[in-house]
Order: sequence, then C-alpha cells, then structure tokens
Amino acid sequence: MKTRKFVDSVVIHAAGGNGGNGCLCFRREKYVPKGGPDGGDGGHGGSVILRADLNTDSLISLFFNPLQRAEKGQHGMGKRMHGKNGQDLVIPVPCGTEIRDLSNDQLLSDLIDPGTEVRIARGGRGGLGNPHWQTSTHQTPYEHTDGELGEEKNIRLDLKLLADVGLVGFPNAGKSSLLSKISNAHPKIAPYAFTTLNPIIGTVKVGEDFEAVSYTVADIPGLVKDAHKGVGLGDRFLRHIERSSCLAIVIDMNGTEGRDPVEDYRVLQNELKFYREDLLQRSTLVVANKMDLPEAKDNLARFRKETKTKPLPVSTETGAGLDLLKTRLLQIVRHEA
Repeated sequence: MKTRKFVDSVVIHAAGGNGGNGCLCFRREKYVPKGGPDGGDGGHGGSVILRADLNTDSLISLFFNPLQRAEKGQHGMGKRMHGKNGQDLVIPVPCGTEIRDLSNDQLLSDLIDPGTEVRIARGGRGGLGNPHWQTSTHQTPYEHTDGELGEEKNIRLDLKLLADVGLVGFPNAGKSSLLSKISNAHPKIAPYAFTTLNPIIGTVKVGEDFEAVSYTVADIPGLVKDAHKGVGLGDRFLRHIERSSCLAIVIDMNGTEGRDPVEDYRVLQNELKFYREDLLQRSTLVVANKMDLPEAKDNLARFRKETKTKPLPVSTETGAGLDLLKTRLLQIVRHEA
C-alpha cells in the first residue's frame, strides 16, 4: 500500500481576483429621448483566504497546486447592471499552520483555533460605470474606470503540530511502539533505524466512559548526534514539538547495538539545545524503555546516578508501566506534577 506524502512546509503564489471594469453605456430605448448614462459598475474580485480545518492534516494539496487564484469580478453592463462579485477562494489548512510573507518573512498569522481565517490576497475593487460622472452640466459622461488588479503575494506555510506531549528519542528507542500502545495511533513499526519518516500524532485516553480525559502525543522521526548539522533526517521535524507543553524523552535502556543510554540522553539534550534552547525549560519526563531486556536493569541504576534524573521504567513488549506513564503525562499536561 502506498504511503501518502506528508508535507509540512510549502510556498504558494496567492492572487486575488481582478475587479470587473465599469461600463460605458447610454440608455437607448424607443420613446425615451436622451436616456442618459446607463453603465453598471464592475464586480469586486474574490480574495484568497486560508482557514484552519480540523479535517486537514497536511499541506500536500498546496504542494501540488502552488498557484491559488480567486475568481475575478464580472464587468458592469448596460441598464446599470452591476457585475457579479468574484467568489472568495477559501483554502483549508491544518490547525497549527504559520503563514509568512515570503518577501520579508513577516508572520501574517498563526492559525491555531479551528475555523480561524486570514485573508492573504485581497481581491481588486470593481470599476465605476459612467453614471457616476453625470451632473447637471455634464449630461453625457464618457468617463468610467477599469477594475483594480487583485493583490498577489508569495506566501510560505509552515505546519507545526498541535500536541500536548512531544516524544523525543534516538531511532529504534521504541517511540513508535510506545505511541501505538498508549494512543489510538498506528505508526509503522520495524526493527531498523528511521522507521518513522514523518511526524505522527495520537490521542491518549485516561479513564473510562464519561469520566475519561484525553491528551495528544506527537512522535517525530528519531534524532541522532549532529542532527542540527543535517545528520540523519536532521532536526527540521523538531518544529512539531515546539507547541508541546511537555516532552517525553524515550531512552533505550537496554543499550541495544552497544549504545550507551547515558550518552544517548546527553546527545538528545544537546540537540534540543542547538535547535531551541527554551525546549530544555519544558516539563520533561524521561521514559526508560525496553525494561524487559537483560541489560536494562543495571543500565537504569547507572543512568539514575549519572544523570540525576528519575526515569519512568516501561516496557512496550510486556506493557509494564504504561498505565502509570499515561497518568504521569496527564498530570504534567495539567500542571499537576
């Protein structure tokens, strides 16, 4: 089965519709001598509008259609008939999309709340018909105006996922397995590095029926040493945890393939610092994963001693500690811990 391409950054050219021209016309009817000016105004052009939509999770449609042009206004007509206004072009984008003017990198809007809209290219005003120039001394005006051109802009859209918790870890630390066990997400899971190529978000429920509460967790592709220099998949996916109030740092405590859990933790801290130092100020829970494997217990004792942290031991294989993890994350999200 083909995997749909995930697009979280795109540049588009937005063009508002041109306004319709005003009409130059005189009334010409039998038995109506000197009918006077009779031209209608042109219609206004439509605008290009972006709207935050809960049912949209990627910018892929704009990636394949970067030119977005609203409908132009119709020209004015005789009998003072106003041209039809052009229809606005409303484009759904994912909640959490930042909109920037490419010419100066100015932030135009940050569409977080569903239904929020921003107009990025205004339509042109319609032109005026010749009746606007009629006066007592100017009975046969030939003046009229053309419609204005629609506004055109190059816009960059950057998606940053809206999740309460962001999962951070090395490839094969078990983040995807963890997400699949505690949430409704179904990420790809395989025994090789960089199984996760795109951010994935899942909803975690704590409690039963009407008393259940929920929060969201985002899993991003694994980080490696020097990710900020572009090694591995780089650090560009870290943008998707910028809005998270809590970070869960997932450590392979067994030290699979000769890895050192302590060194992995320090590397991850450095990569977060290089990307955005304030990420280190977020509420953080260290998750000691793969505790069912033979080396994990000894490594956990050394990890606690050398890092001065209190990891929460879990196993996605046996399910040990997962219920406590869900509760602890909920407490942190609610600022209860």
